[in-house]
Amino acid sequence: MERLSWATLFTQWELAPLPLVVTVWAVGLYALGVHTLRRRGDRWPVGRSIAWGIGMAAFYLATSSGFAAYDTTLLSVHMGQHMVLSMVVPLSLALGAPVTLALRTLPKRPRGWLLVVLHSRVAKVLSFPPLAFLLYVLSPWALYFTHWYDASLAHPYVHEMMHVHLVVVGTLFFWPIVGVDPLPGRVGHPFRVLLTVLTLPFHAFLGVTILGQTTLLGGDHYLALRHQPGYGWLPDPLADQQLAGGILWGAGDLVGLVFFVVLFAQWVRASLKEAEREDRRLDRLEAREALEAQRAQQPRPAPAE
Repeated sequence: MERLSWATLFTQWELAPLPLVVTVWAVGLYALGVHTLRRRGDRWPVGRSIAWGIGMAAFYLATSSGFAAYDTTLLSVHMGQHMVLSMVVPLSLALGAPVTLALRTLPKRPRGWLLVVLHSRVAKVLSFPPLAFLLYVLSPWALYFTHWYDASLAHPYVHEMMHVHLVVVGTLFFWPIVGVDPLPGRVGHPFRVLLTVLTLPFHAFLGVTILGQTTLLGGDHYLALRHQPGYGWLPDPLADQQLAGGILWGAGDLVGLVFFVVLFAQWVRASLKEAEREDRRLDRLEAREALEAQRAQQPRPAPAE
């Protein structure tokens, strides 16, 4: 295998069937929904389409580019892939509001099926913010400090399921908090900001823990890899693990801060809209009171004799 560089990270593409099929269908169906809206004269925010495109591009990049080619070779590359799949992809896809788009464009019967799913007990449980928060912050600990990570290095199927797990758990956490789609787990903006702030120390603590420990994660796999032909360029596994911990720490805080800014902007926008609605309500009330006062001041006709 070639030595890892920025060039090989973006040129060592693998034609993985599942990520390719998922990406093509997701982008195609989303584009079809937007086209359907525009054809009947409705508008769809361009920012949502861009967010969806960024999310799917990040998903395909993480699962088919050099990230996928080197994710079982270097823990640091895997950790970068981990952050993309668990944070960047779910956040971007949530901002794309695909559920709202589907509800506005699907025929009557499929739209009814989607509404049944959204109002089901399973959807309410999975989107319950405290449960999603626990799954999101505890899953990385379970991944790296049990035999799950070793199994993902040894078995391709487990490895692919790990990717699916990262995206699904990230989606369960971010989707209700972003609050663009009409999901059952949506909460108020103060609680959304609180949950976001609470995730930052968990990522930092996990990153520092991985950075500081001397026991190798997936040690048997990485040590055996160094003795295979073509892998003599590999760095020291402990140094690479320290780099992986730093990536988890820094990237988690960076994406968390970006998400915090997004939530704060949504909060300000919602507050401004609420203020506008309240102003309109007060204006209508004032106009009604003025009209009633004007009617009360009008002279009454004299009684007929």
